[in-house]
Amino acid sequence: MVHHQSEHYNLSTALRQTGSGVLLGWLFYLPMALAGIPTEVFVMVALVDLLYQFWVHTEQVGRLGWFDRVFCSPSNHRAHHAVNDRYLDRNYGGILSLWDRLFGTFVEEDAADPPVYGTRAPLRSWNPLWANVEVYWAAAKDAWHARRWRDKLLVWLKPPGWRPADVAARFPKPAFDIHRERFDPPMSRALAAYCLLQFALLLGMATHFLALGATASLSTLLAYAAYLVASLTVLGALMEGRRAACWFEALRVLATALVPWASGRWFGVVQLDPRAGAAMLVVFGISALALPWIAPARPFATVPEVSAKDHTASTMGH
Repeated sequence: MVHHQSEHYNLSTALRQTGSGVLLGWLFYLPMALAGIPTEVFVMVALVDLLYQFWVHTEQVGRLGWFDRVFCSPSNHRAHHAVNDRYLDRNYGGILSLWDRLFGTFVEEDAADPPVYGTRAPLRSWNPLWANVEVYWAAAKDAWHARRWRDKLLVWLKPPGWRPADVAARFPKPAFDIHRERFDPPMSRALAAYCLLQFALLLGMATHFLALGATASLSTLLAYAAYLVASLTVLGALMEGRRAACWFEALRVLATALVPWASGRWFGVVQLDPRAGAAMLVVFGISALALPWIAPARPFATVPEVSAKDHTASTMGH
């Protein structure tokens, strides 16, 4: 669901991956292991499949003739990501479109019905934590409200969008509106530039985090991961126009500036290079000083809060 939540369709959409897939995804690959397929074969095929599917997430490449009839192409995959009725549950193939044609799930992109992207339960948020848990929260609420124990279990096993009849009657959800405007809270250029810079810095830290995976302790990695996720969550709240976001962001950048400089340490680094500590002090110190200038330019009062209705998953677009 996380992969399909984006209401835009570009290469960054390919990078949206669920954080909870590791919990159950391995079950679908277990039969291959039991059949004796070598690990090296599985890893190589998985890498080729993943890398191939990156480039098809674009609107810049049109129809490709015979290629569209054989392979997963940008045109075919645009249909897969669309929430239009004619495109739902179609074009599952990651490299070949052969299997979709065999099982009747193939559909061609139609210029008369251009794809509309996202899910049928729009996320309406930039919160990465909520993006990963909203579908589980919605299912948990339906399971809690269901009167029959059988329905409490089926909520987790039925296809996306299924709800027990009694729950749907007592807690109806609004009909999906395909013409609904994209989630795009107003944002000043100064704030957009600030958030882009902070995201770039966090991306560098994420690279450092991955490099520490083989050497750092579990507690260090968990703390580092918590910092990165919390930072992204605060940036998301800042872009949404949450009233307390500026205060949390000020606390975050001040801590990021002062702690490494004062202690000479950073996650997984026993002794931080003094130049690196000074650089962090300057970059994040300037970020803290910039916030009072950026905040007044942010029209917080005019940005509607994301309602509980917007945070409730109904039917998904795939």
